[in-house]
Amino acid sequence: MKRPRGKAKRAAAPAPLPSVEELRRFLSAAPGRVARRDIARHFNLSREQRPALRQLLQALRAEGHLEPAGRRGVALPLQHRANLPEMAVVEIIAVTEDGEILARPVTWQGPERPPSIVMRPEPPGRPALAPGERVLARLRHLGRDRYEGRSYKRLGRQEVAPIIGVVRHGRVLPTDRRQKGEWQILAGEAEEGDIVLAAPVSQLGRPLGPRPLRVLERLGRIGEARAISLIAIASHGIPDRFPPEAEAQAKRARAISPTGREDLRALPLVTIDGEDARDFDDAVYAEAEGEGWRVVVAIADVAHYVRPGTALDREARRRGNSVYFPDRVVPMLPEALSNGWCSLRPGEDRGCLFVEMRFDAAGNKLSHRFGRGIMRSAARLTYEEVQAAAESGRDLPGLPTGRLGELYGAFRALAAARQRRGSLELDLPERRVVLGPDGRVVSVAPRPRLDSHRLIEEFMVAANVCAAEELERLSQPCMYRVHDSPSEEKLAGLRQFLARYGIRLPSGRGIRPGQLAQALRRLEGHPEQRLIHETLLRAQAQAAYSPDNMGHFGLALPRYAHFTSPIRRYADLLVHRALIRGLRLGRDGLTEAEAAEFPAIAEHITMTERRAVQAERDALDRYLAAFMAERVGEVFAARISGVTRFGLFATLEETGASGLLSFSGLPDDRWEVEESPPRLRGRRTGLVFALGDELEVVLQRADPLTGSLQFALAGGVGRMPGRGRRAGVRPGT
Repeated sequence: MKRPRGKAKRAAAPAPLPSVEELRRFLSAAPGRVARRDIARHFNLSREQRPALRQLLQALRAEGHLEPAGRRGVALPLQHRANLPEMAVVEIIAVTEDGEILARPVTWQGPERPPSIVMRPEPPGRPALAPGERVLARLRHLGRDRYEGRSYKRLGRQEVAPIIGVVRHGRVLPTDRRQKGEWQILAGEAEEGDIVLAAPVSQLGRPLGPRPLRVLERLGRIGEARAISLIAIASHGIPDRFPPEAEAQAKRARAISPTGREDLRALPLVTIDGEDARDFDDAVYAEAEGEGWRVVVAIADVAHYVRPGTALDREARRRGNSVYFPDRVVPMLPEALSNGWCSLRPGEDRGCLFVEMRFDAAGNKLSHRFGRGIMRSAARLTYEEVQAAAESGRDLPGLPTGRLGELYGAFRALAAARQRRGSLELDLPERRVVLGPDGRVVSVAPRPRLDSHRLIEEFMVAANVCAAEELERLSQPCMYRVHDSPSEEKLAGLRQFLARYGIRLPSGRGIRPGQLAQALRRLEGHPEQRLIHETLLRAQAQAAYSPDNMGHFGLALPRYAHFTSPIRRYADLLVHRALIRGLRLGRDGLTEAEAAEFPAIAEHITMTERRAVQAERDALDRYLAAFMAERVGEVFAARISGVTRFGLFATLEETGASGLLSFSGLPDDRWEVEESPPRLRGRRTGLVFALGDELEVVLQRADPLTGSLQFALAGGVGRMPGRGRRAGVRPGT
């Protein structure tokens, strides 16, 4: 007898996937590594939900929320655990001038700074602990991120990483300010003022005093124009020499035949870049079409020259991306390609991949089409001259009359669509370092943020979205550019910070980028606008590459990939190859072997990108310190940009340079750190220094070697010019 349809027993609804916080609590309570099946069992997930769980875990690994443990297990990174374990393997990293023995956990992989571990001295009669040695240590939590360690079992010495430093009176002063040990070079291996890459020499029964170093390579001389970028390149292990076979392959490159390609040479495509740009791999065109717009973005056809599995391809993958410094670029591809056949020079025929897009008057995309073509750039334009021409209404060479106005018309439509979808646009001026002929810093100033910059950004974002959509339509692998929403912890801090300005964010993790964008619009023109934008930036998750799509939070886009710069990003080259294969545009498309490696490639190129960002930032800090070294003793307007347990960080309004304002540079008091909101409070004086407060500071020290600045409060308390209050210093309440 059939059961009546209305009385049919309904299947139980599947349990929802766990949130990051739920996973964190589960993993924190787990005794060790946890397999995927353990997570599925704990959260009552069905077999059909296993693929979704796998994608979630992969995305969380890419963002640093999880780390691999064993073959198929995962674990919580150390920085997300409530405490370090009672017993852990640690490595001695330095012995300070005061005799403190500093260590760090060996398994630390987090993006944040590891906890500080101070080891207790060894008992009398046992050799002292030395940098590079690993021990199994019993740890005692001292509060916050500090631990005391006691050696339980010595595990032997690891190879200490090579040290980069400057030779001074036979000693080597490390460029890394975290390296506290004392080092000296072997006699005759380097001269005073040399920048060296050197390795520690092992010693049995090590005597007291500086440890010896053997020079591996002389990188240059301190004070030379190239010294700062060379330090950054060597410090971060950035490959800067191409294998001979890769160089030879690049030099054999020749022009691309137009046969079989769509001819775009009659289309007045132009490149628009900065005055100091070193490569030109994207060109744009726009025209009015009815009430809407037709936009063409053409990109250098790097895939034609860099074929899968070749020496060029292996080296491009190893580098992952180009790295840019004020005096040089470390390119992903040899110069014969990066400044030659893959550079869209005016008046020269070049192969390209292009996307033709159509938008309505409101900036909504109506259609797109990809193709492989031959093009000829009509002009090499700069942001500044394009902006000046747009404001004055004059024409530009290479562009037909009225075409510049159509470029801006299409841009305004796309910008309006971006604002409607709630994209988060953080206005953080990039600092430009200008060098003189002798390599010395002439000036440091923010780069202007012009509509011409935004025009190119809008066109590039639109092209990138089309690439991701097209690969999904073609069922081809895609190297997505993913950006998760902020973590619950960072959102909690952000809510607290914005509450100071009367901004209330909704509770829960379901925040939308449009809500943050609305908060920024409400605070536009605020005196602390730069601090607000920097704080929102720090609250964001780090973007990454992944073969699994999880959307792009900052751009408020459900899918996004990098297509527009294969000359300097390996991810874009993979996207080009996938499009070539999917659209059958040639035999040089993505291979099955490459597609199978996408997860590993994604992790690698995410790492190389972050390495490049850190190297560029370190070089900028050193250039700033070199520039400021001649202004020691001057007074500067600044704003508190960080509150720590060892003092304040102050950022100068003039150059954007940041430095430490330690307790010794503040009025004599016993200072307490308060976290909510971040501030220092003096017990005796009742003075309070809070995040965002204005100060006047005196530059006490600028060290180009480490890139560090040291400040003191001007006049002991400090006044801002033209203000009648003690700026940044308030009586306690």
